[in-house]
Amino acid sequence: MTVTASKSADPQEGANRRVYTVAGCYFVASFAALGLPPYFTAMLPELGDPTARWAGLLYVVPTVFGGLGAPLWGRLADRFGRKKLLLRAQLGLAVAFLLAGLADSIPVFTAALVLQGVLGGTFAASNGYLGAALRGPALTRALTLLQLSARAALVFAPIVVGLLSVWLSPHRQYIVLALLPLSAALLLLWLPEPEASEDSGKKNGTDGAAPDPRPLRALFALEFTVVFATVISFPYLVALVGARLPDLPAAVAGLLFALPHLVYLLTAMSLQRRLRTGPLPPVIVGFACLAVGLAAHWVTDSLFGFVVARLILGIGLTLCLLGRNMLASDCATGRAPGGMFGSLEFFAKAGAVAAGVAATAVNLRYGPAAPALVGGLAAVAALMVALTVEVRQRLSPT
Repeated sequence: MTVTASKSADPQEGANRRVYTVAGCYFVASFAALGLPPYFTAMLPELGDPTARWAGLLYVVPTVFGGLGAPLWGRLADRFGRKKLLLRAQLGLAVAFLLAGLADSIPVFTAALVLQGVLGGTFAASNGYLGAALRGPALTRALTLLQLSARAALVFAPIVVGLLSVWLSPHRQYIVLALLPLSAALLLLWLPEPEASEDSGKKNGTDGAAPDPRPLRALFALEFTVVFATVISFPYLVALVGARLPDLPAAVAGLLFALPHLVYLLTAMSLQRRLRTGPLPPVIVGFACLAVGLAAHWVTDSLFGFVVARLILGIGLTLCLLGRNMLASDCATGRAPGGMFGSLEFFAKAGAVAAGVAATAVNLRYGPAAPALVGGLAAVAALMVALTVEVRQRLSPT
């Protein structure tokens, strides 16, 4: 009796181990990718750009090329194996980081960032691996955990890079941090190739019909909009806080920047366990919170106001991402996960690039508060669409 129970528990224990391993490796590999770009303005003078005028453009280079390459790598993963392509992504990051740390000119450094985008794609590769091994609520929880590791890297990596810069310049830290994706690849070698949870890449339904494409289109639109509405407020937040609160220490401004991500870190898993609805209700509440939180950036002129605005923004971000994970889990059924998550990564990168371009344009014309207002308007538009869909679903006899 005891032996039987122990054996039956082993598959679940093995699945949990794989999920935590993949999430941990993604966190490790993200450290340089997320921790070093904020220090481009300190790196570029060493490479021949004394005023760091190329920092903004170089910031989005990995994003652009990562988005362009993600769908292709996803389809290759479905064809040749998700584990192989996940290993490829980690090793590709290690090569790109090493080249970036050894670069001695802007062209070579730019080439390294292009390689980082083209050869990386660890988020899509990790999603594809988990999507091939898990289904339903288990996949939803795994996607939430993977995003948890991404937010943790986004919060802690810049802090660690800043502390290490006392001994080693951020530029040369690329060489040291290249060891992180390399170690992640070595750890991933011990993971098995996921056994297709047997409907991957096959047609869904008992009648052999292909999966309905409408939820997939909704997923891509949701991903683009959430990324656009949130990321557009990031580039000029510190400038906005500095203009409204000129005596505020830089460390406090940095904490305000990190606050929405900290909300996700502290609440995502517990909220995930409590949600018993479909993806639409958390998305509706999430977009409402995003709209309020972003609009508050336009009017607030106190530290308390900024804290409240950032907390509301964090709640909205968390709920939207949880709804996104539910919808992604639903869409993964009957579809090849590599191709689906690769395409999803493309729309995420497209949203980030569009947000960066829009933030730059409206900041130049209207000032540093304008990007957050544009993000709030995008959230309002998305909220109206989501409410319309909810009403139609409630009125539908099916």
